[in-house]
Amino acid sequence: MLKVAISGSTGLVGSRIQELLYHDVVFIPLLRSKVDIADKESVSEFVGQNDFDIMLHLAGYTAVDQAEKEREECKKINVDGTRNLFDEVTKKKKKFIYISTDFVFDGKNSPYDESSQPNPIGWYAKTKYEGEKIIGNKGMIVRIAYPYRASYGPKKDLIKGIRSYLEEGKKIAMLTDTIITPTFIDDIAFSLKHLLVHFSNEVYHVVGSGSYSPYDIAQKIAEAFKLDKSLIGKTTYDEFYKNSKIRPRDLTIKSKKNNSWKMKSIDEGLEEIKRQVKLKLPQT
Repeated sequence: MLKVAISGSTGLVGSRIQELLYHDVVFIPLLRSKVDIADKESVSEFVGQNDFDIMLHLAGYTAVDQAEKEREECKKINVDGTRNLFDEVTKKKKKFIYISTDFVFDGKNSPYDESSQPNPIGWYAKTKYEGEKIIGNKGMIVRIAYPYRASYGPKKDLIKGIRSYLEEGKKIAMLTDTIITPTFIDDIAFSLKHLLVHFSNEVYHVVGSGSYSPYDIAQKIAEAFKLDKSLIGKTTYDEFYKNSKIRPRDLTIKSKKNNSWKMKSIDEGLEEIKRQVKLKLPQT
């Protein structure tokens, strides 16, 4: 059975990947409580003591706005940590998969596919792109976008956050002139299952099959869960980000390579969430 060392194993995406693929993959978690990826010795010790075929690097500093204030901390994790892991794993002659983000694009020339040239505009995005450059063509780079799932206690993803506001009867203003590509995490997991087995040193986009404005997404969530649409207000990119325009405006992202698993649209993803919640399937 394939052995995969995984950083970010307790996070939103990593925990679900393990839940879904444990029948096919032996996961070796790199836990933040035990390994500091920004420390070369700590990383070297972990890599040296564990036998694995592939390193799946999901861990990262992902607070987009806070990254502007905590630049050194963000760089330490996303750049230095990635370099430390990649150096040690390649020394061991093992394979490396780096999970990156749609934020490496500036939002001005969409749609973006695997051949599109990154041009990050915010500090978080710049550090993720620096991580990509460290990997280069010596490992696999997988970009994902706005991941969401049925349930995850420690953190609310975009879909759960909107749904929670509406369920609590709170008004919410959603952008009408920004485009994003939400991706159901179960689809990410099953796409990665294929990529783990058919590894190659390439860039892949593993993203949802549709791109929408946040306002349209909120409308769809209200419809799916029978919530009050009148709570959903409108705002614009310039109004919402008037003090800090570090987020790309149009992140329509697609894949020319991911033919192994049919990625869900937001409507299909919401239906699957309803099914999972109804059946009370295992969640973290």
